Amino acid sequence: MQYLKMLPFQIREAIEKNTPVILPLGVIEYHAEHLPLGVDCFTCLESIERLERKHPEVVVLPPFCYGSASYAVAKPEGNGTVHVDSANLLKVAEDIFRSLLRVGFRNIHGYIAHQHEEFTQGMPTDLAFRFAARRVIFEFLEKNSGEGWWGTEKFSAYYSEDNNPFNYIRIHPCLPVPERYGEFPVDYAGKNETSITMASHPETVHMEKLDERIWYSRAGKNASAEYGNASLDAIVEAMEQTLGLR
Repeated sequence: MQYLKMLPFQIREAIEKNTPVILPLGVIEYHAEHLPLGVDCFTCLESIERLERKHPEVVVLPPFCYGSASYAVAKPEGNGTVHVDSANLLKVAEDIFRSLLRVGFRNIHGYIAHQHEEFTQGMPTDLAFRFAARRVIFEFLEKNSGEGWWGTEKFSAYYSEDNNPFNYIRIHPCLPVPERYGEFPVDYAGKNETSITMASHPETVHMEKLDERIWYSRAGKNASAEYGNASLDAIVEAMEQTLGLR
């Protein structure tokens, strides 16, 4: 269910049912010569759209695509990358999460398809949103339950995960479950990302522009929409597992 199309009574029903609320995250970034700037956004959005078709009850927020792309791959001049410093993202993310908690949601999930090969340690965009989530949750708890909230009987089930308020907001990579990483290895404008874009937005892929002198996109010549669909479906499976929908 698209958040922008929801009516107040539907918002209240979603709150009552503790329905998962999903925030798509992405960046605008150069992806070699044969792929569009929105590869990361498309991967995230297509995965979530497929999830929504299977589970129309989930709440899907408007996407946030102005992440910290960095210029590690290519300079922006003539290539199109738009980079927003993560320090600035932090404040925006805090306001988004603060608002969602005030609305009443307690099952919020951000998904990102950028630099997720380092997700365990974190990269600027996901770290900004993860840090914002922690800051806002601490603020929310102290405001509503007072200082010393963790030591009260109300939160005695914290360690068993039955009442862990830090699960109110979580950020995840758009990846398959770990045991399937080998089937769809992370790349950059290579076979996997090219295939995913072929499956989601084929009109934006121009294989005749693929430049094999660019090492990271060279494997893109082996891409196919079939492989891309399988990769996207594997991401959806992981989402279902994370969201408790399987």
